[in-house]
Amino acid sequence: MTSHNLPDLDTLVSEASTDFSSRVLTWFDQHGRKHLPWQQGVTPYRVWISEIMLQQTQVATVIPYFERFMEHYPDVAQLAAAPQDAVLHLWTGLGYYARARNLHKCAQQVVEEHGGQFPSSIEALEALPGIGRSTAGAIASLSMGQTAAILDGNVKRVLARHFAIEGWPGKSTTLKQLWQCAESLTPSKRCAHYTQAMMDLGAMVCTRSKPKCGECPLSDSCAAYHQGNPLDYPGKKPKKDKPVKTVQLLMLRNGAGEWLLEQRPATGIWGGLWSFPEIDSDTDVERHWHTQYQQTLVVQERWDSFRHTFSHYHLDISPVVADLTSEVSEVGERANYWYDVHQPAALGLAAPVKQLLKTLQQLQPVAG
Repeated sequence: MTSHNLPDLDTLVSEASTDFSSRVLTWFDQHGRKHLPWQQGVTPYRVWISEIMLQQTQVATVIPYFERFMEHYPDVAQLAAAPQDAVLHLWTGLGYYARARNLHKCAQQVVEEHGGQFPSSIEALEALPGIGRSTAGAIASLSMGQTAAILDGNVKRVLARHFAIEGWPGKSTTLKQLWQCAESLTPSKRCAHYTQAMMDLGAMVCTRSKPKCGECPLSDSCAAYHQGNPLDYPGKKPKKDKPVKTVQLLMLRNGAGEWLLEQRPATGIWGGLWSFPEIDSDTDVERHWHTQYQQTLVVQERWDSFRHTFSHYHLDISPVVADLTSEVSEVGERANYWYDVHQPAALGLAAPVKQLLKTLQQLQPVAG
């Protein structure tokens, strides 16, 4: 493979700049997406919500979440005033829940520090919780008419292939090269269309595993296409074996047939979400509970273990169904909630917990 150092890349980008954007825009006019929900009634708020949701998530998955979110919180002031639990509830299933917590914090900061208006400078946008350089560029270009570059995963892939930029984009030297390309190629005219076009090109044509090079407006000048190895770009993240952690989730039922949920700490996995109590995998559940809380429970069933995978490890979950023999309202130090599966509360739930509650709903008859 041919490697480009920065001076070589300067020359390549300079030679490509005008023609590059015009080919991309011509393609966009014919094939680009123009009817996505966040492209209608464009505001900085709507663009921001869509950009945060689209991080790590496909467009088709995001659309119903976005529409539901807009129904509940049509503007930044209403989102800022909402309880975090309600925001996390609407986010349940999208994953990467730090995005939702930062979304809520950001809305409050926009209201408190900027009078409910998103700031117009890239620097001020980047200073807000959860908004990085690329998201700031997207908000500025798509909703404010500014000339600003973006570099999401789709754009990284298009540029890495076109200029045969080696290395994993998470590496600082590779990322610097990609930003150099992105900023040099972004046109001052029709910047919003170009921004959308580059995202569409990566999502629809220059795809991760089966790029449609024959449909690409950039194939004539694409280095990876001419090398015959587009799948070599961008470079892969160095692989590490994910560690496996194990845990028991205690599905504890009271006399009314309700199930105990605890609110998790604000930081860490499933931060701020509601979950069944966790107990170490090698711990006797009945003895642990009696020692911790001086309450007696009786284990009724142990369900098959299943695996939930995070970005940095696997979690093997063993659900344990138990009944509490005495009536209590509060358990332990964390916030508690006794959950009725037939009258579900609007709580932010960790994805595996949501699935387990759904199973309980199917297994548990309606009282009365």
